[in-house]
Amino acid sequence: MRPFRADDLDPLFAVMATDEVRTSFHLPDDFAPAAAWAAITSFVGLWELKGLGQWALEERATGRLVGRAGLYWRPEPEWPGVEVGWLLDPAVWGHGYATEAGARAVRHGFEALHLDTLYSVILPENTRSQGVARRLAFTPGEERVLPHFPSAPHRIWHLDRVTWAASGAAAPGPTAG
Repeated sequence: MRPFRADDLDPLFAVMATDEVRTSFHLPDDFAPAAAWAAITSFVGLWELKGLGQWALEERATGRLVGRAGLYWRPEPEWPGVEVGWLLDPAVWGHGYATEAGARAVRHGFEALHLDTLYSVILPENTRSQGVARRLAFTPGEERVLPHFPSAPHRIWHLDRVTWAASGAAAPGPTAG
């Protein structure tokens, strides 16, 4: 896990352009590198402005960018709060990367940012992400249609500090960041 760099554009776009990711995230047919660039600049800006954001995920053995994960926030009243999210290359699905990175993001949110609750915003048909959320001790909540994605409701998953601490995930370890 590391900060995003300008040279991450092509590898991140390649991950986001896979059929599996496009389907899971309902990315439009005209999804282009400019949209991946906007995501990267948003993540970098969030780190600068709010002390949170997404990390670029590199595979340890190869150094290859395999996705992104971390914290996210939008300035919309319908947005639930600070979100823990992930997006990975389907070639590494099932290797535990999303759970590992999500756990680091949760720890950062609770320990470095002192937040009381974190959220994960997941489409109801995305059962793989729901499994990651469950492993991180999130529980499903309401479904909500969000302004940036009006075509389908998202389930709002939540995790509070007390539940996280009781889950054993708060055992001493490094804080991300």
